[in-house]
Amino acid sequence: MDSELAALAASGATTLVSLMVTDSWTHARDLVARFFSRGGADGTAITDLDTARTELLAAGAAEGSQTTRDVSAQWHTCLQRLLQAGSVTVDDLRDLLTSLQQLADSPETTPSTVHNDISGGIQHGPVIQAGRIAGLTFHAHHGAAPTPDKAEDSVRPTRPCRPELPR
Repeated sequence: MDSELAALAASGATTLVSLMVTDSWTHARDLVARFFSRGGADGTAITDLDTARTELLAAGAAEGSQTTRDVSAQWHTCLQRLLQAGSVTVDDLRDLLTSLQQLADSPETTPSTVHNDISGGIQHGPVIQAGRIAGLTFHAHHGAAPTPDKAEDSVRPTRPCRPELPR
């Protein structure tokens, strides 16, 4: 196998493995499943993908860990075999790699920092946290807080309402 195909298979495996531990995995898994089905691979490839993902998640695999290297090597070999057997073309693998790379570069897979400020005292309504809401401003108008004397006056014992009956 020439070096370009080997590099392409290695890049595909690395990208695939990096997506296994992201929220984009479901979409990536669907892309890879279609790729393998076009290549005539049996259904065990998808089961193997799920198993590999479970291993990575269980190991808490960070990039560069032994588990990550092992899983990446496994999928590199798998992609090389598909190319060597002629089950898929180089263009098929490039298309898959492009799609996977777009997923890997998407904001959903890029870690971001969330910073929330809630001000204005006690909130008696919903507080909404979401991604990508821009330019949203809430204005709250608060009346003057009752003073302790007024607060006591405003709390009066209630009497049952008894209509006056004619005598």
